Amino acid sequence: MTKELLPLIKGGDYSQLENKIIEILSPTEPLKVSPIPPTVYIFLGVNGTGKTTTIAKLAHRLKKEGKESLLVAGDTFRAAAGEQLEEWGRRVGVDVIKQREGADPAAVVFDAISAAKARDIPFVLIDTAGRLHTKVNLLEELKKINRVIERQIERKADERLLVLDATIGQNAIQQARVFLEACDITGIVLCKYDGTAKGGAIIPIRKELGIPIKLLGTGENLEDLMSFDPVTFTKALFQQ
Repeated sequence: MTKELLPLIKGGDYSQLENKIIEILSPTEPLKVSPIPPTVYIFLGVNGTGKTTTIAKLAHRLKKEGKESLLVAGDTFRAAAGEQLEEWGRRVGVDVIKQREGADPAAVVFDAISAAKARDIPFVLIDTAGRLHTKVNLLEELKKINRVIERQIERKADERLLVLDATIGQNAIQQARVFLEACDITGIVLCKYDGTAKGGAIIPIRKELGIPIKLLGTGENLEDLMSFDPVTFTKALFQQ
């Protein structure tokens, strides 16, 4: 919790506390869509947070809206990461660009954006590796990927989304700081928020780092992705 909330907690003034949290988590911001396609979203986060399933859910949402997307297996470090994304691609009914395990992730991203341009695919969703135990390699890899994106579309990725696990508590703040250092994060996706996880760590992340929360992952099904609403989220915190 942030320092300004502590007096309200100690004083038991939960009405003001609720209003203050809503204020901190506001305003909401929808996902950006570029007027010059393709719109490019890059997903960041440590392994196991739900990046790959989030990408699949968003591709599913876009498809329901009549918008085609291309998935990019930019995690070439983790064994079977590309195959996992391919399986989700089959389930959603969208194509996946991948290379062999150990390939240069930036090269995969280059191929994917080139393919999206050639095929007039309006959205590119990029998966990435997340290995904090080799922080230096991670940071350099992400910076290289971002340089490739900027050269390809002449701007930064339209969204740089950090995927966080709602169950990990205060560790989420440290993760956010590391990835913010590597990539100018534009939003947070809070995953595994299924009614049992409070996800309160996003409050200091929003307050201290200024990163807006954009999406909530609420389960394993393709439909389990919703836009973030500060009021609904805060009321749920007090109901648990």
